[in-house]
Amino acid sequence: MGYWDLQEGKDCVQKTWITTKLGTALGLVGSAYHIVAFQPDSAIQAVQRATSGTMTMATLGAIFGMATCLSAQARDEPDDPLNYFIGGCASGIFLGVRTHSYMTGTTGCLGLGVLAALTKIGKKEGWRIAGSPKL
Repeated sequence: MGYWDLQEGKDCVQKTWITTKLGTALGLVGSAYHIVAFQPDSAIQAVQRATSGTMTMATLGAIFGMATCLSAQARDEPDDPLNYFIGGCASGIFLGVRTHSYMTGTTGCLGLGVLAALTKIGKKEGWRIAGSPKL
């Protein structure tokens, strides 16, 4: 089952597991590109970079999944895009904490929150990014 197949506000552990796996995969890919683009001085430094990037992205996925699901439960509005904004914002705040920067946290909160909310709205309304146009 995929993320969108699970009911909103239910199965928080499963949804969080899916978003954590997705974050981990994106972190691995991003870390690999970073290591290739900026050659580390040693193998240990390469492992540290890969671990740091992957763990950060996995944590972002876990925070998003759990915050979105718990928000849907607490607000009793499981299909509301505001739940996704809250999850994205919580992930952005984590980035600010990780970098010790209020500006990064604020920007991350707004950027990831809006991106997540628009993704949910697009999913609800059937927006398409690619493919042939509907006539």
